[in-house]
Amino acid sequence: MPELSRNGVRIDDSFAEAFDMRATALVITADTAAWARIAATSLTGFATSIIACGVEAGIDAELAENETPDGRPGVRVLMFAGSTSELQKQLQNRVGQCVLTSPGSACFAGLEGVEPLKLGDAIRYFADGWQISKRFDGRHFWRMPVMDGEFVCEATTGLTKSAVGGGNLLLMGRSVVAARRAAETAVVAMRGIADVIMPFPGGIVRSGSKVGSKYKGLMASTNDAYCPSLRGLTQSALEADIVSVLEIVIDGLTPEAVAAAMRAGLAAACALGPEAGAARIGAGNYGGKLGRHHFHLRELLP
Repeated sequence: MPELSRNGVRIDDSFAEAFDMRATALVITADTAAWARIAATSLTGFATSIIACGVEAGIDAELAENETPDGRPGVRVLMFAGSTSELQKQLQNRVGQCVLTSPGSACFAGLEGVEPLKLGDAIRYFADGWQISKRFDGRHFWRMPVMDGEFVCEATTGLTKSAVGGGNLLLMGRSVVAARRAAETAVVAMRGIADVIMPFPGGIVRSGSKVGSKYKGLMASTNDAYCPSLRGLTQSALEADIVSVLEIVIDGLTPEAVAAAMRAGLAAACALGPEAGAARIGAGNYGGKLGRHHFHLRELLP
């Protein structure tokens, strides 16, 4: 139950439980910012949860011409997975199908890591022997002929084993509109933090889950304790005034980045107050038994 408050918003004295993940980053450029975002949006599609998607991915930052290797507008994409092998598989498939195919695109390493992941090294064979290896300023690139010119792709990108997935906030409102406003406001604030993504649609998930299910073979199922329609039918965690609950899940390259994003989201949501936004804010955990990263709301409050 809530024990803290800010600006009239009840805050659970609880914590978000998060997990170690493997992660990488890409810089995708194109002739225009719009086409760079199109390529990145395609690459990050169906990448909300490793439960079913294999990878969690999203756009981390918009990049100006002076921030990219080829002097064109671009975006930075972060990708998270549970294992190095799955991350490599998803990287190869998504770059090959979504960036190589996008008009005017190029793809570069977005992270220096403990070991390399294959990027251009994995998809160069599409060029059917016409690929050209180039080294410049200590970096290795592949040039592959395509029908609008050539696709330039860096040979490798970095892997980090210090990434964290599953930081979260539960935003509970007295109306559907208020809960959504709180979640949208928090996501905007979180997007101002470097090295994090919120992988669900618009950064928000309504179908929060718990571990396990009554049905054999399902590893996760609806978080019934936070479903308002089940209040009175299950062991609910919701008071009578809560009508809608939305969750924000945060993945970051470091625990510090996840904490900073949660802090920014909390501050933004609390600033709205309980009438315009969340009446109560909590966090999801599994009793501290599954993930070693615990982000306590009490320590993140503004």
